[in-house]
Amino acid sequence: MMNSQFPILDRTVNGHRLVYLDNAATSLTPECVVEAIADGYRRYKANVHRGIHTLSQQATGLLEQARSRVASFINAPSADNIVFTRGTTEGINLVASTLSKSWQTGDEVVVTAMEHHSNIVPWQLAGAHLRVIPLNADGTLDLTRADELFNERTRLLAVSHVSNVLGTVNAVADLVALGHRHGVPVLVDGAQAVAHRRVDMTALDCDYYVFSAHKMYGPTGVGVLYGKSERLAAMPPYQGGGEMVDKVSFDVTTYEPAPLRFEAGTPDFIDIIALPAAIDFIEQLGFDRIGAVEQELSTRATEGLLSVEGVRLFGTAPDKDAVLSFLIGDHSSYDIGLLLDRMGIAVRTGHHCAQPLMATLGVTGTVRASFAPYNTLDDVDALIAGVRRVATMLG
Repeated sequence: MMNSQFPILDRTVNGHRLVYLDNAATSLTPECVVEAIADGYRRYKANVHRGIHTLSQQATGLLEQARSRVASFINAPSADNIVFTRGTTEGINLVASTLSKSWQTGDEVVVTAMEHHSNIVPWQLAGAHLRVIPLNADGTLDLTRADELFNERTRLLAVSHVSNVLGTVNAVADLVALGHRHGVPVLVDGAQAVAHRRVDMTALDCDYYVFSAHKMYGPTGVGVLYGKSERLAAMPPYQGGGEMVDKVSFDVTTYEPAPLRFEAGTPDFIDIIALPAAIDFIEQLGFDRIGAVEQELSTRATEGLLSVEGVRLFGTAPDKDAVLSFLIGDHSSYDIGLLLDRMGIAVRTGHHCAQPLMATLGVTGTVRASFAPYNTLDDVDALIAGVRRVATMLG
């Protein structure tokens, strides 16, 4: 069943069976989602929210159904809490650009040392000074002095749910409580979480949560920003144009309420209406099964890689996600990755858009292998054998 949904896995690369272990960067797309995209182009290619003709009405209805499906998937109170974006990065930029309009010079945002650049740079562009929650040696957050990072200039706490480098699963409910205790909203970057574990906005109580479809077996170019109703209602528009307006004149313009206020222009509605197919795929697999498969793969890979002389693993937090970052001695991650690619093994190399974290780890980059339910123990064994061979080649 799994291979039939992912025909790309039947490819050969450099004369070898493809072993795709770059899932933290982007997951593969099952045939059910590809068919949903194709069906949209074949049957519903008419602009949304703009026409009274049948095709436009049908496309609009499917887009709004997708909004409701996403809300249900993350247990949001309402579909109106869901803003469609181009991805996690745009979702964070949207929040940063709108909130910062009321900020002053010297205002601060608290982040963690494991953040992706997308949860660092937008706050810097907004003019905020960053204060950083440090890490423990195992890759967990050191919260012993976190309260000291907050003061009267703190405007937001922005944290990742799961580290894209270390695999650390943060106790986000505790972090949300930390931010709220200091009277500031909390944004959670869930890009690495939503395909691997159930997330619940009502239980989590965060103010904003962002993620990308392409990391959860969905289309590229689609993302989700969840926001609490009162937070979205208080935010000014992000971009101007069609759809986000109520009335326009040369003297004054009024705007639609959220979420439409933040969706200027024609959205990627074909891919948005295919997103529920990806959600259905995840829920049909079930998070219990996903977690069990990924942890089995991760455990075997960890044990196998540590058996290779010279391998260094980064991130040993308990109950971490199926993400392994490693190096062979002091050899370049790029060299390791290129040699593995010659064997058909696709891994990610470099700083993983987390240069501050790399500085904390004392390296310029790592090799990252990340797993998904379509991966197999044969894939893991191929990785271990490949790394052992590369270690021999590099000496």
